[in-house]
Order: sequence, then structure tokens, then C-alpha cells
Amino acid sequence: MADITVSIDGGDSASVSSGTSVRDALNKLLSNKQRKKTVASKIGNDIVDFTATLTEDTVLSPIQIGSEEALNILRHSTAHVMALAVRDVFGQDVKVAIGPAIENGFYYDFEREAPFTPDDFAKIEDRMAEIIGAGLGFAKTEMKSSEAIDKYSAEGEKYKVELIQDLGEETVSLYHVGEFTDLCRGPHVPDTSFIKAFKLLRVAGAYWRGDENRDVLQRIYGTAFFDKKDLKKYLNALEEAKKRDHRKLGKELELFTIKDDIGPGLILWQPKGAQLRRLIEDFWKDEHYSHDYELLYTPHIARQDLWKTSGHLDFYNENMYSSMDIDEVQYQLKPMNCPFHIGVFNSQKRSYRELPIRWCELGTVYRYERAGALHGLLRVRGFTQDDAHIFCRPDQLEDEIFNILYLNLHILKAFGFDNYDVYLSTRPEKYVGTDENWEKATEALKLALEKKGLDYTIDPGEGVFYGPKIDIKIKDQLGRSWQCSTIQVDFNLPERFQMKYTGADNAEHQPIMIHRALMGSLERFIGVLIEHYAGAFPIWFAPVQARILNITDDQLDYGDEVFSQLRKAGLRIEKDLRNEKLNYKIREAQVAKIPYMLIIGDKEKSDGTVTVRLRNGENLAPMTPAEFVEKIRQEEAEGRGY
Repeated sequence: MADITVSIDGGDSASVSSGTSVRDALNKLLSNKQRKKTVASKIGNDIVDFTATLTEDTVLSPIQIGSEEALNILRHSTAHVMALAVRDVFGQDVKVAIGPAIENGFYYDFEREAPFTPDDFAKIEDRMAEIIGAGLGFAKTEMKSSEAIDKYSAEGEKYKVELIQDLGEETVSLYHVGEFTDLCRGPHVPDTSFIKAFKLLRVAGAYWRGDENRDVLQRIYGTAFFDKKDLKKYLNALEEAKKRDHRKLGKELELFTIKDDIGPGLILWQPKGAQLRRLIEDFWKDEHYSHDYELLYTPHIARQDLWKTSGHLDFYNENMYSSMDIDEVQYQLKPMNCPFHIGVFNSQKRSYRELPIRWCELGTVYRYERAGALHGLLRVRGFTQDDAHIFCRPDQLEDEIFNILYLNLHILKAFGFDNYDVYLSTRPEKYVGTDENWEKATEALKLALEKKGLDYTIDPGEGVFYGPKIDIKIKDQLGRSWQCSTIQVDFNLPERFQMKYTGADNAEHQPIMIHRALMGSLERFIGVLIEHYAGAFPIWFAPVQARILNITDDQLDYGDEVFSQLRKAGLRIEKDLRNEKLNYKIREAQVAKIPYMLIIGDKEKSDGTVTVRLRNGENLAPMTPAEFVEKIRQEEAEGRGY
């Protein structure tokens, strides 16, 4: 058999026989220490496991423990081990669907008549530990699709049969571990002993292939790591995340509620939540006015023809609600604000001297989300975008994007987010507009990012159908990423709506449109804020800034006097003048996460002061109500970045 040359990317090379496995090639090229850390390899852009054979000169890029790719492979392999354990514990009557690696873990979907319980988890984990301890290898085979369909049909594995039929390929690959064989492209770790730490987390219902008209399966979620310390750290973070869950805190702090009899995915803001939202909205408006934006308000519905012109019916119809008949004309709830802003632009002739035009709106939109995807404030069916559209000339595009980035990062920092990842999303497979315009827009986004000095990652093919975009994913206190900000360049809608402005040459020209949202949706952003701060908001947007607590009934009149004085000064103040023990009232204020408690007793009443206590238990020196107002004003200004 002829020899071929195999080399490590940027390293040594060796001559091996054609047909040599990746495992044997790596054994020749890597030290013993490196081999122990290697779980698979890349060949070009493809990831292969140790069972792959080499038939031509090849450059290998080892995938080693410590990389994200290695962790994904480990988790995918652990999903297979879990499926084997489930079948071993509960028998062949359990039917298997799919089991991919996902962010932070893996899942597998099962069809089983009885629901899985926490007690079942213990049994499954025990069996998984036995499989892992046995060091079983993962073996890959290929089979004709027709033979695979016969095999899985005979076993009653209807989900596998459907997957193979939908693939429409002549052959499919299967992976075997122990007695379990799964339809799978791979790759996998060399054997089960690589799985050092794992945990099953929860079970949830899942529609087959995400279709609510299909079978409901049981989805078991889990996670896996190469190191037990990493697993422990992750599980501790999960516990902290539970404490910070915005749905739990939203109820405890009386911020919002969701009622099934009103409709899932529709938010009812309670007074404190409405106050929180007002503070955020007012800050947003003030910042936009100071950056030369003007505010718009637009309707919640429009003629269906508007969405035909915009292209949303062609590209976004599955996320839009059914039309309604009004005076024999079809109308639809708006999923976007952009066509309305275009309508304002087209309401009169525009000159090049007017550009750029910057219009912003806190516009409520409605998009269909499947019931299983709804999640508190983070996934809803009606939400308010902090939307804006800029209409500019080509020579203004780069500067406008730069200015948006400046405002964007300023607002995020004011809310405590100064850690984020930036992505530049390029042209998708399904798009409108010319390649030339796509290239111009993408280059303008790149130049603005570089001018701002921001590191960014290219996200290939993830642009919207009408143009490329910048996405900013903020990181919270637990290091979790949240998609909020987006900046999108659009040549398409100006063309569809025949937008024009008169240029310096007295001829008509088409403006460029920039779509941008800095916080994304207010609902989602507030959900992230709740979890980021665990409900203990900074003073400048805390719904309640202070609560007055009296020691005895002798201070009732003085308590009312201080309350009135602070309320008139514009502070968001509450009073708790009940005939209860002071420690009890302090504890209640701390649970409500109120920043300051103003305690008044006989001495404070006599001196015309209040004793200030922080929610963390620290006490400050007594001060007059006027001094306390000044303290709050200074903290507010610092918090907003003024």
C-alpha cells in the first residue's frame, strides 16, 4: 500500500501507509502527554474522530481538552452514553429521537409512556457511571440508507426512519457504543473513559422537530466536563442563576405578572415594574434627544399590503399573526416598526441637506412564538423595541454607524454592562439586494468597528435577509451572554418603498437605511437586568429608592413629614409606619431589595434627621432629609454616567 505524508498543522510530519487511522497517525506525531489531551482532529474545516482513515497527504489539527470544540465532542458523546443507559435501565420500549450537544451541555429526546422522575435520574446516572468506567469505544460504520431504514423500522424507531428519509442520502453513518447504535455524523471521543464529570439536570416536554402538531417527547438535559472542578463550578453557577431567575424575582419584587387567562407571552407590568420601565424609557429618550434623534409614535396595525411591499410576508410570515378584516381590507399586527418610519420619510419631499435623519421609537410589536419557547420576559409575544432608523447618504454611512456604536456602548455602560462580544454577521443564503450593496454595507460596518477599536468576530451567513449587521452580546454577572444590541444596514427597503431625496446635483437619489436597537426589547432587557443585579438595582433606576421606618408610634407624624418632603423632592419613596418591631420591618425592606432604609426614632425626630441604613446592613451617619436628597441626586448622576 502506498505511503502518504501526514503532518501536524505547524509541526512535525511523518510517512504512513494509506489507510492509516487518525489515531495511529497522531500516535506517531504527538508526545504521550499531547496524545492524552487529544480527543479528535480537524482536517481542513472538517472535524474527524480517531476512527477516520487517511488515504492522501493530510494536515491534522489536533483538538485538545481545553477547547470549545473538544467540550462539544465530549457532550455529544455523553448524550449517547445517556441514551444507552436509558435503554439499559428502562428497556427497548423507550424510543430515541435526537441527542445533540448544546450550549453548556446536551440533551436527548425520548418517547416513553411513563414520565421520567428525579428517582429515574439517579438510576440513569448510576448506569452511565458503569458505562464510563468500562471505557467503551465509539465505533463508526456506514450503511446504505435503505438498509438503515429497514433496520430502524424493524426496531420500531420511527424517528430515526424519518430522519434518514429526510436526509435523502445514499448512505448514512452510524455510531455504536455498547449495545446502542445511533444515526450520527460524529465525531466522538475515543472512548467513554474521557467522560470525567457529568450530571443530568432536568426533564422537559419537547415537540418532535419543534412542531406543536407532532408527538410530545421527553427531553432529558444534562451537562458534562473533562474535570470535576469545572462541573462543580457550573452547578454552583446554576444554583446562583436559580436565585437570580427573573421570573422568581419578578413575582417577589412585584414587578410583573403573566396570566394565562389574558394570554401567555403577554406581560402585565405592576406599579413597581412600570416605574422601573418608565425610568429606563425616560433615560433612553433623554439620551436620544441629546444625540440628535427625534421621537416617533406609530400604530400597532397596518394594511397587509404594507408587509407585502416590505417583504415581511415573504421572509417573515411564520412569525406574524393572522390578518384581520377591517372594512373589507386585510390588516395585520406589526412585527416591525420600520415600514412606518419609512412612511413618515415619504410623507414629504426630502433634501440632501436634511440627512442624516435619525428617528427613534419605543414601538410595541407582536411576533408569534411557540408556546414551548415562551420564557418570562425573555421570550414573549408582544414586546417593545427600543427602535431607531437612520436615513443617510452613502458618504455619511460610516460615521453614522460609528455614532450608533458610541451611543450603544454608552447606554450599556450606564446599565452596568461593559463586558460584551461583538459579531459582524454577513450575507445569508436567502437574501435580497445586489451583491455590490451587500459588500458596501459590510465594509462600512467593518470600518466603523475598527475605527471604534472594537474586537469582533465574523458570523458567516447570519445577516438578516436585507443586509449585514453588527450584534453585541452583553455578559452578565454570571458570565452569560445575552443578545441585545443590533445595527443593520439596509439598501432593500428604500428601494422597495421608492424612497428618494434630492441631491446637491438636483437629481433624485436613494437614501441608505440603518436599523438599530440598543437594548433590543425592553422586556428582554429588563429580564436581563433583574438577573444581572439579582433584583438589587442601582439607585438611579431602582423603582423604590428608600423606605421610611419608624421605631415607635411616637414618630408617626415625623415619618409622614419626612415622606412628604422627600416625595416633593422627586425621590421614589415608601413608608412603613406600622406598629411592628423595627428588625422585622428592616428584614422586609431588605427582602424587597430597597437601596436605603431611613430609620427614625425619638432622637432623629428631635434633631430633624434620619438614620440611613443600606440594604447590605451598613449604617451611615444620620443626615437631614435635604442632605439625603443631595446624596441620592449625586448617586443618580454618577450611575447614569453624567
